Amino acid sequence: MLIAISGFAALILILLFKFPLGFSMMAVGFAGLVFLNGFEPALHVVGFEIIDIGTNFGFVVLPLFVLMGVFVARAKLSDDLYETSNAWLGHFKGGLAMATVAACGGFAAVSGSSAATAATMAKVAIPSMRRYGYADSLAAGTVAAGGTIGILIPPSAAMIIYGILTESDIGALFVGGIIPGVITVVLYCLVIMIVVRIWPESGPPGKRSDWAARFKSLYKVWGVLVLFILVLGGIFIGAYTPSEAGAIGAVGALAFAIGRRKMSFGAFYQSLIEAGFITTQIFTVAFGALILNQFINLSGMPETIINYLQALEVAPIAVIFIILGIYVILGMFTDGFSMIFISVPIFVPIVQALGFDLIWWGIVTVMAVEISLITPPVGLNVFVLKTMLPDVPLTSIFKGIGPFFVADLIRLAIVVFFPIVVLWLPTVMN
Repeated sequence: MLIAISGFAALILILLFKFPLGFSMMAVGFAGLVFLNGFEPALHVVGFEIIDIGTNFGFVVLPLFVLMGVFVARAKLSDDLYETSNAWLGHFKGGLAMATVAACGGFAAVSGSSAATAATMAKVAIPSMRRYGYADSLAAGTVAAGGTIGILIPPSAAMIIYGILTESDIGALFVGGIIPGVITVVLYCLVIMIVVRIWPESGPPGKRSDWAARFKSLYKVWGVLVLFILVLGGIFIGAYTPSEAGAIGAVGALAFAIGRRKMSFGAFYQSLIEAGFITTQIFTVAFGALILNQFINLSGMPETIINYLQALEVAPIAVIFIILGIYVILGMFTDGFSMIFISVPIFVPIVQALGFDLIWWGIVTVMAVEISLITPPVGLNVFVLKTMLPDVPLTSIFKGIGPFFVADLIRLAIVVFFPIVVLWLPTVMN
């Protein structure tokens, strides 16, 4: 246990010097394995872990869904999603913000990336909200929070990683995230309605569209619905596996981009490069995390924590809230993917020993990671917004995020106390 804690301390120290996360975890994990077992056994473990991941068919699904998200972004679908949402909701107080949340949900359903959703919708939605006099805090907070939906509404890279690490059914994880994703969109819209009721000047109504324009706008986003049904519908009815769904989604997104005349040979080449770069980043972190996890497991840290929690004689649900509290703290200092890679091997054995369903816990984990994306002082989505809006102070962005953070905690409590919200659809699927 002590050596594992020393390893984490060393990792934090290395990261303070701005070393890449994946290589930092590899170095600490390898050093720990050498200390426990010697150089040659450690070298064997490291080589085995890297080869095992690199040849693991399950990981094929990750680059395929990454490629699908890149193709969707190239198709400029976000503009039409926002235009359609705005046509139906923009004339209400706070309507442009609610339209942004709806568009974030739609874009998340075919991109699976939180940072991509936040960055894309910032370019599309914030200029419009500023034009109608929205407060920067509400505009930026809406986009930052709305972007977090990207890792909850399937297909989600975070769910894929969790599924592979725990050998859980990725299809069931995808389906289990649908209802919590819808709850998120509804709660965020309620938050906006409350904010503009208290501070009407923060979100004045926009232009009203006639019914003809509203129905006409739906024609522009039919591809989102088709792609979403094609990917998740096939998984739900068992027509194909998540890996096959990833391939179908990538081809469908490519066809959609070509049909919209947004895909040239040069754009196709750049899309492949971009998807490869993102996948390489994720795999580097994965290599490092699994090497570090081997060290942690051999150090006996998970068993020590389980024994300690059992000795406390507290209710299992109390243990769940302790873990969630740790996630909130972790979210202040690290990004979402790193949290999943580092924490899953430690916490999943504990949750499993307490008798909880791992599909349910996967969604809870992703939601906890979602919250970390807008948690100060790191909050990845916050800094994505800050990069794109250099004239908006960080304090204004965090002020706008506050109400959404409360909504996230309420939504998390709903899922924790009512697991059926997650498990009903996977049960129907099975």
